[in-house]
Amino acid sequence: MTKRRTLISACAAAALALTLTACSDDGGDGSASASGTTISHIHGVEIGPADGKLYVATHNGIYTPDGEGRPVLVGDRKDDFMGFTVAGKGRFLASGHPAPGRDAPSNLGLIESTDTGRTWKDRSLVGEVDFHSIAYAHDTIYGYDSTNGLLRVSEDGVDWDSRSKLQALDIAVSPDDPETVLATTESGVSRSGDGGRTFAEGTGPVMAFVSWVAKDALYGVDAEGKINLSADGGRSWEQTGTLPGGGPQALTAIDRKRLVAASQDGVYESTDGGRTFTRKLDVSSGGGH
Repeated sequence: MTKRRTLISACAAAALALTLTACSDDGGDGSASASGTTISHIHGVEIGPADGKLYVATHNGIYTPDGEGRPVLVGDRKDDFMGFTVAGKGRFLASGHPAPGRDAPSNLGLIESTDTGRTWKDRSLVGEVDFHSIAYAHDTIYGYDSTNGLLRVSEDGVDWDSRSKLQALDIAVSPDDPETVLATTESGVSRSGDGGRTFAEGTGPVMAFVSWVAKDALYGVDAEGKINLSADGGRSWEQTGTLPGGGPQALTAIDRKRLVAASQDGVYESTDGGRTFTRKLDVSSGGGH
């Protein structure tokens, strides 16, 4: 079982560089307490378009808050869900590793749920690939294959086109141009203008995670939790605020102003572009990716 180490360091570039190259065995269960009321090791946060619920992908399953704000396991799979993303109403995509003791290959490849995470089925690359980041845009799946350090692209989730080799943590695709792909690297945000076949050297601030929701709304969070907004596709950035809790674990922009993000101590939501945050779920101390 492998997973990316936590992004937390006084030096953002050093933290990202280590994260890009290191995977460590997490021997603990780490995702839920005995009562099932605390979570950690978060790999993705999303708002389900079908029901408006918060979904949190962790090292031990996907959780959503109940009526009292306590995390409840979605479905019955406590796999290590990586690359978690929404691809439509009720449709989730993910990758990762099986739960301990489950009879499955160590790398899940691409898996899919069409019932908001209650059940999952294998789609492709089972046993071959662990996608640490998946983006869905223009009816196309873009996946960062951390096993091979490779960007892969698929229109049907079965047949994949292997594109550029790179060391990255997260990817994002322009909502207006399927050929423009960004990747967070140790040298900054790297840009591709040919669908991920080639990437330029990273520039600008070193981001951990990026989320591109509109032409003029690309969000990024650095290793210290600073939220940044770019209105020009990552060519320039403006800091809007800071994610509480330190050590970002996930970031998703829902619209131009609404963000959900996970840090070391909670899952948070912002409705003002990252200027202020409200805690939605508590997170126990533990590593991220």
